[in-house]
Amino acid sequence: MKKFELLAASAIVLLYATPTLAQTNPATPAPAQDQAVPDDSDDIIVTAAKREQTLQDVPISVAVTGAETIEKARIVDLIDLQSVVPSLKVTQFQSAGQTNFTIRGFGNGNGNDGIESSVGVFIDGVYRSRSASALDDLPEIERIEVLRGPQSTLLGKNVSAGAISIVTKRPSFDWGGKAETSIGNYGLINPKATITGPISDTLAFRLSGSVNQRDGYFKNITSKRDVNERNRWSVRADLLFEPSADFSVRIIGDYNKINEVCCGAETIFNGPATLAIGQLGFQINDTTKTFDRNLVYNTDPHNRLVGKGLSGQIDWNLGGFAKLTSITAYREQTNQTTLDVDFTGADISNLTSANDIKTFTQELRLASTGDGPFSWLIGGFYQDEKLDTGRDIRYGKNTRAYVDALSGGNILKLETLQSLVNPAIRPGLTYFQPGQGISDFYKMKQTSYSLFGQADYKITDRLTITGGLAYLNDRKAAQSFVVLQDPFSSLNLQNVPELGFLPLYLVACPPGNTTCVPAAARIPTNLFGALGALQFFYGNSPVHGPVNFPNASESGILKGDKVTYTGRVAYDLDFVNVYASYSTGWKAGAFNLSSDSRPPTNGVGRSAAPEEVTVYEAGLKAKFRGGFFNLAVFKQEIKGFQSNAFTGLGFNLVNAGKESVRGFEVDAAYRPAPWFSLTGAVTYLDPKYDSFTGAACVNYDTVRCPLNPTTGLRPNFRDLSGQKPAGIPEWSGSASATLSHVFENGWGAALRGEYDYTSKTQLTETTPPNLSTFGQNTVNASFTIEDTNDQLEVMAWVRNLTNDNYLLATFPTVAQDGSYSGYPNQPRTYGVTFRKSF
Repeated sequence: MKKFELLAASAIVLLYATPTLAQTNPATPAPAQDQAVPDDSDDIIVTAAKREQTLQDVPISVAVTGAETIEKARIVDLIDLQSVVPSLKVTQFQSAGQTNFTIRGFGNGNGNDGIESSVGVFIDGVYRSRSASALDDLPEIERIEVLRGPQSTLLGKNVSAGAISIVTKRPSFDWGGKAETSIGNYGLINPKATITGPISDTLAFRLSGSVNQRDGYFKNITSKRDVNERNRWSVRADLLFEPSADFSVRIIGDYNKINEVCCGAETIFNGPATLAIGQLGFQINDTTKTFDRNLVYNTDPHNRLVGKGLSGQIDWNLGGFAKLTSITAYREQTNQTTLDVDFTGADISNLTSANDIKTFTQELRLASTGDGPFSWLIGGFYQDEKLDTGRDIRYGKNTRAYVDALSGGNILKLETLQSLVNPAIRPGLTYFQPGQGISDFYKMKQTSYSLFGQADYKITDRLTITGGLAYLNDRKAAQSFVVLQDPFSSLNLQNVPELGFLPLYLVACPPGNTTCVPAAARIPTNLFGALGALQFFYGNSPVHGPVNFPNASESGILKGDKVTYTGRVAYDLDFVNVYASYSTGWKAGAFNLSSDSRPPTNGVGRSAAPEEVTVYEAGLKAKFRGGFFNLAVFKQEIKGFQSNAFTGLGFNLVNAGKESVRGFEVDAAYRPAPWFSLTGAVTYLDPKYDSFTGAACVNYDTVRCPLNPTTGLRPNFRDLSGQKPAGIPEWSGSASATLSHVFENGWGAALRGEYDYTSKTQLTETTPPNLSTFGQNTVNASFTIEDTNDQLEVMAWVRNLTNDNYLLATFPTVAQDGSYSGYPNQPRTYGVTFRKSF
């Protein structure tokens, strides 16, 4: 609470200081134009093409969310942003560090640190290489741009599916600021403050900070503790040095910390393995009450994340000829998670995971500034990243009782027989003991660079052609340090040597009878082969253990490069701009940094090959008095899509041969009267696996994944070619309506309503459709009263007004074959925000 008290005190100081500061600069800045309430679509300025253009003039599919929408819609972070951008999906899984971004149905990168996201996140031009580094609460925002489709000729990095560009407000040479506090249900306390002003005639600053505290909306009935709480804070300092209109330097430093009891998962189907835990007397989830959000973890999940960074941007106008921009950044990110991964009241399996990421990036670009028919941009991007990541999974005190129940006592029988030959084997005390498990750690160093350029040429005042080219180069060097400390998983159950020394009558004859079989007969060494289903680590590996790399046959190095390009034609019809484009994208290969990593000749490999993207797109952007209407129609294909399916024991990282999606996007806004404004956005997607023969096998697909009774295992792969990929809804959309009025005395009021829709779709291919098919119908609303004279504002808000219940994602329950779990959405939240600007 100390941080809250400090920030709250700062907010109060700002509130009381406001009159004095306001006297220094009595002029009130005009509010920024926002997509939600446009006077004219030409007022929406974007930098999606690395230069300032209006939303209607930039000939690419881009959605823009301005500062007013972010405030009125109570958008706190990028997870909330998807409610106003239907083609963007952001899903948080077992921790804040495991969050997935998708655009047009494409995206990956969660759960496995060896994979970078296909969706690039940029904050003030700085690339955030990991999803966790983009999830701190949003600072003082100017706008957020969501660029759909590959953007490597402009951004030069892993943006094969699209990019999210967050633009914050710059320091001002006029005094100003804002202080606000939100309070709400679940004990929400969310103060924020920002102040900006001059230090000298050439130097300005902005200081911002926020605290976000809230109780959890899950209840762990075992520990009586709330789960999925919020306990995070962030600070940010921003300096702007501007000695002239042609030269500026901007330095930004930020620090954020998350320390939360998070995140909750519910078992949505109890298979035989989970029911066995219940029969042992331990609590298991009641699957008929998933959305009561009651957990039965024997320990609470904890997530601690710290992010910090420093960036510097130099902009230099070179005599009206061109503008030189340099962006240099260094970031550090650490993440620690502890989790009861069996999700039951039994102490069976516990996970501790951590990573430490250090990233240096440098971008340099030169863009023309002349007014002639030819404009151009050239640039380069460099990234150097060091990653330490790993997990430690340990069996608990109830693991042995659990596997004894599943095996029908055969684990004890195996130990007993082995002990007759090997005295080191002690019946009941050898396999599945507390503290056994796996230490699964990796290091990776990545170096990547790109050279990119794009040029526009106006053939006539109406016709413009564009060409872009990028060369991308990436090198990853990885090392594994995996130690298997699970003696049962280390066994080759098809050849247990001790069994071959023992007479067959021990298992084939009644007690005391030694003559029912020939005296020379011996116990088959594969007698217990079917217990392979209980080898939770490396059960499907011929060596039944890790093969660390680099080694004699594996260098541990992935290298790749690619030339990508874009071509576009745009035509201005006055009130309508039309365009057609063809573009390509590329994402470098990825390492499988999990215990499912195997040598390339043994099933699921070490790595995945690069992704190659092609997009055909045509669109129109219509502008009219009071609004705009934008349409994009596209066909997008990814060759070598990096699928990263969780199977219940680890991640299967493989390449799909080809995945494609056809669809269209509509973004529109209209203000028929000064007091009434409407917005709407719709995305339609028709995806397909054109070729995917290496999809992970699953329990419920008994035709393509039959269980081998002699090994207890299924095949590694199944063929999903021709099928629809999971997790991509056919229809998604959002709409809003705002009624507003400012009275003659300077007081005003605004009522805003939002609707967010997603059609029903199977969330994950590794869970049955009947358990994992959900849609979304969410209503959000806010009511604001404002005193424009004193710049005071009170806003009452509610998110998920109708308390719509759905699952965000589903997955096979850890080490419980035939059971499935999922992440329920956030229930209804509501509160009041008090805001003072000056």
